[in-house]
Amino acid sequence: MHKLVYILFFTVFATHAQTQMSTQEAAALKTKVKALASTTQTISSDFIQYKHLDFLDNDIETSGKLAFQAPDLVKWEYLAPFKYSVLFKNETLFINDEGNKSNVDIGSNKMFKQLNKLIISSIKGDMFDENEFSITYFHTDQNSLVYFSPKDKKFAKYIQAFHITFNAKGDVIEVKMLEPSQDYTKIVFSNKVLNQTLDNAIFTN
Repeated sequence: MHKLVYILFFTVFATHAQTQMSTQEAAALKTKVKALASTTQTISSDFIQYKHLDFLDNDIETSGKLAFQAPDLVKWEYLAPFKYSVLFKNETLFINDEGNKSNVDIGSNKMFKQLNKLIISSIKGDMFDENEFSITYFHTDQNSLVYFSPKDKKFAKYIQAFHITFNAKGDVIEVKMLEPSQDYTKIVFSNKVLNQTLDNAIFTN
C-alpha cells in the first residue's frame, strides 16, 4: 500500500513538473525566443557545468564565465577547479590550458563547424529549424523546456538531443547536451546580461 501511494505521488509530481505544450503554446514560445535572439548582440554570464558520466558516482562540476558577441565569437572561460579557456573565432578554436596555448582549424571540418553553429544557437536559444531537428515543447513549473533531436544521423552519433530551458522572458537558463550513451553535459547560467558592450580583450587569443 505504501509503495502504491509512493508511485502515485511520484507520477502526479512528475506530470505536474513537466507537461507537453499545445501547438498554440509552442508557437508562442518559439516567437518569443526568436524575437529575443534576433536582438541579442552580446551575452555575458557565469555558468556551472555538470558532466555526467555513467561510470562515475558524482558529476564532474566546473564553473566559469561565458562571453558571446554576434555573429560568432564565443569564449568559455573555466575558472574552477582549474583554469582553461576555449575561444571560437574566425573558424578557429583557440585553447588556453593554464598558459599552454594551441589552436585547431575548424573551417575545413564540417562537423566542427556544425557544432560551433549549434553552440551559438543553443546559447541564444534559436534552434527552431524543423529541417534539422525534431522539436518537442514542455512546461516545467515556471519555465519552458524544449527538446531538439538532430535529424542528421551522422551528427546524432555524437549528440542525441539538446534540452534547452527558457525562463518566462524566453531567455536560455540551461542547456543540456545528451549523448547516445546517455552521458550528458549540463550548463546552468546565472548573472546573465544581454547587449552590454564587451571589452575586445576578452576575445583575444
